[in-house]
Amino acid sequence: MNLVADRLERISPSLTIAMTAKARALKAAGKDVIGLSSGEPDFDTPRNVKDAAIAAIERGETKYTDVSGTPQLKAAVCAKFKRDSGLDYKPEEILVATGGKQVIFDALLATINPGDEAIIPAPCWVSYPDIVELAEGKPVIVPCGQNQGFKLRAEQLEAAITPKTKWFILNNPCNPTGAAYNAAELKALTDVLMRHPHVWIFTDDIYEKLAYDGFKPATILEVEPRLRDRTITMNGCSKAYAMTGWRIGFAGAPVALIKAMDKLQSQSTSNTSSISQAAAVEALVGQQDSIQEMVAVYKRRRDMVVAMLNEAPGLRCHTPEGAFYVFPDMHGCIGKTTAGGRRIENDEAFCTALLEEEGVATVHGAAFMYPGHFRISYATSDAALKEACTRIQRFCAGMR
Repeated sequence: MNLVADRLERISPSLTIAMTAKARALKAAGKDVIGLSSGEPDFDTPRNVKDAAIAAIERGETKYTDVSGTPQLKAAVCAKFKRDSGLDYKPEEILVATGGKQVIFDALLATINPGDEAIIPAPCWVSYPDIVELAEGKPVIVPCGQNQGFKLRAEQLEAAITPKTKWFILNNPCNPTGAAYNAAELKALTDVLMRHPHVWIFTDDIYEKLAYDGFKPATILEVEPRLRDRTITMNGCSKAYAMTGWRIGFAGAPVALIKAMDKLQSQSTSNTSSISQAAAVEALVGQQDSIQEMVAVYKRRRDMVVAMLNEAPGLRCHTPEGAFYVFPDMHGCIGKTTAGGRRIENDEAFCTALLEEEGVATVHGAAFMYPGHFRISYATSDAALKEACTRIQRFCAGMR
């Protein structure tokens, strides 16, 4: 008798987490490893946010809260959506979850029936297709190449929609590419969506604050308010406020969907940590100076990494608008043999050899439904990034 449920056969463990764990194990064994595989800010949580959490503990705010979040945090989320995107949400249209991933999980499992389709532009975050599969839906992957800035075009979206389409999932800015859509680029997509009223929209804006060179990522409802009745706008505290371990995600959506997600969450985790929620209130309504400080550092790192990767033989690296990733093309290395004698057949072989020969941990492109590339997170120190890119240059130069 098979112990494991059949539904688990449809999904894979997170490959980004797997690569980070492998790098950590090698480091623990004494190998000199530079980890560029984790999507986590290297900054500490801002002081005012930590102080708010400590104060909440001292006040005894250590009990259960409403499943969908405290009134204080829901009000703060409403204020954040209004301030940053001009979106008017009421508290009953807000759900707080244990990280952005739970928001996605709640929304898709609460709505997808067997055979329903979800359109996902690729490269995409590793978890979107697997969560759709777990919900017995069908991921419809639409490739968006570097030649189009890794962004979905309106005609591609139009061609992907069928009578079975339930969701369109958009990550803006995107993990793993850093590609971001402005209002004009989103308008072309929302025009398509207006013609297909059966399609719901999930916009994952978790990297919204991390954009460079004056670029302003837009969000769906900012561009087309008429889509409000079938759009969920998701965000969180992990990236902009360096709060990954606090596990705070949140979303605004029509009341009926929020109620369905709340019902599902009530039978899984129930409420998010009460202390994390108190910290999140301060993050959203307190001083925001730390974000611009982080953005300035990330921009400097991005520019250095892109320049150094483009000097490596066989690599081509696009300059992203946002997030803290680059997604270089490594097709120029396929078919070659490394200095250590490994033949590079694909992006996974490239990343494995790079880790074993040079001690640089990255994530191969196939994990993001887009082979022939690999992802680097530049959310680590300048010195580590410079050394890692030097090793990558040496690795590529040593291929024959």
